[in-house]
Amino acid sequence: MSGLIRQRLSAVETDLRRAITELNTDWADRSISEIIDAMVGAELCHHPLYEKLNRLDAAQCQLDLGLYGMCADCESEIEPERLAQDPTEQRCQCCSEQYAHEHRRELRLSH
Repeated sequence: MSGLIRQRLSAVETDLRRAITELNTDWADRSISEIIDAMVGAELCHHPLYEKLNRLDAAQCQLDLGLYGMCADCESEIEPERLAQDPTEQRCQCCSEQYAHEHRRELRLSH
């Protein structure tokens, strides 16, 4: 099973690296964590790729630690259908909904 997950995460990484080359940077040969750091330095934290790279990095680390598929918030198992849809998913359905609700509220309060 771990091999299949690594394959799926590798496919996500390939797609993200392709998108990174479109940013016209010299980051393509860097590690995912180095690209994330470079995006912070270039003030690209709000770029859609930034969140996707962070999710990929987290999923790869969780897989290495034997924690892949565990919700980052409540530590319950993430529903298999959610992981099948997005192998970088970090939250179970319940926590994802709560996070989205809180994030929307934070956006309203900051404007």
